[in-house]
Amino acid sequence: MSEQNEITDAKEFVASFEKLKSEISKIIVGQEEVVRLLITSIFCQGHSLLVGVPGLAKTLLIQTLSQSLNLDFNRIQFTPDLMPSDILGAETLDQNKNFKFVKGPIFSNIILADEINRTPPKTQSALLEAMQEYSVTVAGHHYELSRPFFVLATQNPIEQEGTYPLPEAQLDRFMFMIKLDYPDYASEVEIVKNTTTDNQETVNPVLTGEEVMKFQHLVRKVPVPDNVVEYAVSLTHKTRPGAEKSSELANNFLEWGGGPRASQYLILGAKCNALLSGKFSPDIEDVQAVAVPILRHRIVRNFRAEAEGYTEERIIKELL
Repeated sequence: MSEQNEITDAKEFVASFEKLKSEISKIIVGQEEVVRLLITSIFCQGHSLLVGVPGLAKTLLIQTLSQSLNLDFNRIQFTPDLMPSDILGAETLDQNKNFKFVKGPIFSNIILADEINRTPPKTQSALLEAMQEYSVTVAGHHYELSRPFFVLATQNPIEQEGTYPLPEAQLDRFMFMIKLDYPDYASEVEIVKNTTTDNQETVNPVLTGEEVMKFQHLVRKVPVPDNVVEYAVSLTHKTRPGAEKSSELANNFLEWGGGPRASQYLILGAKCNALLSGKFSPDIEDVQAVAVPILRHRIVRNFRAEAEGYTEERIIKELL
């Protein structure tokens, strides 16, 4: 592809992002940074985990995003009695006593894994292969998932009763952990006005699956200077206690740091952030712009960090 075509595609990419944002804003008031990160993860072929207390429109945000993309959508409500077969599907006997595979809700383009931490780790782990390999294996048979494929999960804070912490392997497959906070006063006034009348806004699909995949390839084509790659990898290494390039912060306050997937996502996120900012190549500021939501669920604090009030965000910001 010629350079001129790629510049045209980059401009189309920004225009499509603005259209998506505009459709989502019909329903979701405020939360601009959350929406930007969610759309970024889709263009980077990443999955996202939204964390916040009940009632902050996490589920509504994902449903609205799915409506603005012309893609198949399935919602899975995670409960303590949910089984892996309820997600993946199962083999059943038909009338002729032949085994037939009945596909589960995972066979869709966008999966809303609602309240993912309400189900035990055995069922959570049913998503592991799908999120990494874009396929599932049931009863020894391998099934490919259709592309594009995203898992967008919601989670209430771990401290609440009746929840199961997500295993590290599961967390690492999410590109972003996006934290939702309470809306500010003006936004909440607008939310209440919009949601207490009989007027319902209609969300129109603005992108097809083919267009989403085209933009995913565009993001991956963005060239990255060596110094930016080295900065991203160095940042990840600084989170690993006892490693060659570990930071004093990591040695004092962390048990575990980010793995190679963190470095990969820092570069992919920086590429997308650069395109959305009108640049054709990312710089260090683009890596820093996505560092907190990429690293916050990949570092594990020790007791000293908790005792001294060092949150994941504080540690990452000091490393930056």
